[in-house]
Amino acid sequence: MAIKDGKDYLYLIWKCVFNRRQYIVGQLTKNGQYEFQYCEEIEEALEAGFTPLVSFERLDVVYKSEKLFPVFASRLPDRKRKDIDKILKKYGLEEYDPYQLLKKSGAKLPIDNLQFIDPILNYESNFEKLFYVAGARHYLGCDGNRCGDAIQVTRGDEVFLEHEVDNPHDENAIRVVNEQQKVLGYVPRYYSRAFVKFIEEDRVEECHVANVAKENCCDECIGVVIKITGLKK
Repeated sequence: MAIKDGKDYLYLIWKCVFNRRQYIVGQLTKNGQYEFQYCEEIEEALEAGFTPLVSFERLDVVYKSEKLFPVFASRLPDRKRKDIDKILKKYGLEEYDPYQLLKKSGAKLPIDNLQFIDPILNYESNFEKLFYVAGARHYLGCDGNRCGDAIQVTRGDEVFLEHEVDNPHDENAIRVVNEQQKVLGYVPRYYSRAFVKFIEEDRVEECHVANVAKENCCDECIGVVIKITGLKK
């Protein structure tokens, strides 16, 4: 899904603390060597307060390295940790592979608002994707403080995706609703454009809650799995 022209892609996402919007600010690729460059929404992110990474200060340069850039590798757990096998098992990895661990974990840290995501680049094939519902704290009725009193969401619950065509902020906004038509949140905007296409082509085969962890941060309290069928010919 994230392989194009022989390169394996990851997108670097930055979340603004003021408008809560997630911007695609950079792309990391692997094909024999690693490459990083700013892309897509970097100018918008700069206007919203994003500061270029110290290791990548120039916006117009494609940075290259034979090894994973230290600034990204440092976001990963040390391979010498005693519980590293448990961590690898959590992400379905049999051995320590920095790039795959970056892809599986997102390498999100509490000290900043950056994370990596596995983008959707191939719109035609069938696949399964896990994503975390965005904005859940505002729609579950807990506001991040009263998780036990929030709307009941259970693993296995069927949910539905609805394209919110009249959304004034994002023409590709997709809300996630339960069987009672209660809004649980939204599809992350870095996936919404692709999901709009899948909805229009009637290719959403299944969509259900994969896990619920209200004790975790509100950005990852509801995980949803979506299954997309291949493009009909």
